[in-house]
Amino acid sequence: MATQKKMETVQELTDKIARAKSLIFADYVGLKHKQLEELRKSMRKVDAEFVVTKNKLMERAFGDKAAAVKPILTHATATIFSYKDEVSGLKELLKFFKAANIGTTKAGMLGDVILTNNEITKLSKIPGREILLGQLAGQLKAPIANLHHALAWNLNKFVWALNSIKAKKTA
Repeated sequence: MATQKKMETVQELTDKIARAKSLIFADYVGLKHKQLEELRKSMRKVDAEFVVTKNKLMERAFGDKAAAVKPILTHATATIFSYKDEVSGLKELLKFFKAANIGTTKAGMLGDVILTNNEITKLSKIPGREILLGQLAGQLKAPIANLHHALAWNLNKFVWALNSIKAKKTA
């Protein structure tokens, strides 16, 4: 029988799944309680959440998508919900796992697409949102800067020619 607390937990997880831009499933076995608390704090900084729940409750929270997620939800599984940026929670998790030398990613979800462990690794190598926006702004600015340089070049040559004529006349 489902207790009221389990039903509330499933409802909370369903809301988190709907809000999250990406989900990462991870094996966290071996991490101590203090390390888990540090990981949760670092996740909050990047607007992500590290949640450990029973696999059956997580499966119920997925509803219709439960069949796709069921093979992933084996053994001890934690879920990282990234709310602001698809990649930031993943990067923080991998950085923490590397520092602790414990833990691995199992799989993930980006929208409705299930990601394998290899795809998660590729996704983690994508620069953050701010860096990508900066690169986009630089790419958009480059043609304008080149046009400005091309148009200014003839004026610069004209000024240099006048200065050389002036220098010859004064000499």
